[in-house]
Amino acid sequence: MNKPSYPLAIAEALLVNLIWSSSFIIVKIALSDLGPLTIGGLRYFIGALLLLPFMLRVKGAPISGKMWAWLLLIGISQYAVANGALFWSLEYLPATTVSFLMGSITITTLIVGIIWLKEIPSKMQTIGILITLIGGWLFFANGFQAGEILGLIIFGIGLIGFTAFGILSRKFALAGTVTTLRLTAIPLALGGAITLLVAILLEGAPSAPPATWGLILFLAVVNTAIGYALYNHALQVLPAFQMNIALSLTPVWTAIFGYFLLDERLVPVQILGIAVVVSGVILVQVRKKDPSPQSTQS
Repeated sequence: MNKPSYPLAIAEALLVNLIWSSSFIIVKIALSDLGPLTIGGLRYFIGALLLLPFMLRVKGAPISGKMWAWLLLIGISQYAVANGALFWSLEYLPATTVSFLMGSITITTLIVGIIWLKEIPSKMQTIGILITLIGGWLFFANGFQAGEILGLIIFGIGLIGFTAFGILSRKFALAGTVTTLRLTAIPLALGGAITLLVAILLEGAPSAPPATWGLILFLAVVNTAIGYALYNHALQVLPAFQMNIALSLTPVWTAIFGYFLLDERLVPVQILGIAVVVSGVILVQVRKKDPSPQSTQS
């Protein structure tokens, strides 16, 4: 694909944001017929198969055995642990709440990056972290509904996987050890396959009505293969921090989708909490340089 114009790149970023915002809603609906691990395994493995021909067309140096191990770890952390827990948490939490919680990934990745990658946050990023914490407090100020504490614990497990993925992907993106397409497609295939195998063992062979299979196919084709293709295409022009700022609006779109499709209602203090967190995450993501074109979106 040729490098897009700046307006086209902006349009692609906004489209990706809209596409990935729908993931939480679609998964929430599909959970009525399939288990969370089955949904994740099918989505990511099918998505990887769609990306495989494009990866094979791009020539590159052979991947070492050590690098294969790292790619496997990235795949397990992102697609088996992180997204498996994410989909599982949707059984206990509203889709908007889970989308809102995704903003915490930026914060934990930044904190771990300080320790492992020696990336010290700026004053603006530190302020952003504090603002994000205040927004989180506002969102949950009214307390929790039945089962939500368990959902938060499950999401916390996923947060560990998302953070590991972000740090490892950034490490290898900075080093240029493998191409962006390989860094996307190979972990997607490995993680998706492992998740699907575990799902069959724990949740049984997948069985669902045609409409649910249509949702899974939509997740694989549109939200995974096309979504990541648009994301990487836009990054040829947009800095990573600018892309991430656009993606910070995900909870807003998810809240709109959830209102119309799932009848999920937010009280005013929760809407305020989302606005505050989005502001904080934007401040955290504003950096002088960010060479890593990685994302943990769904």
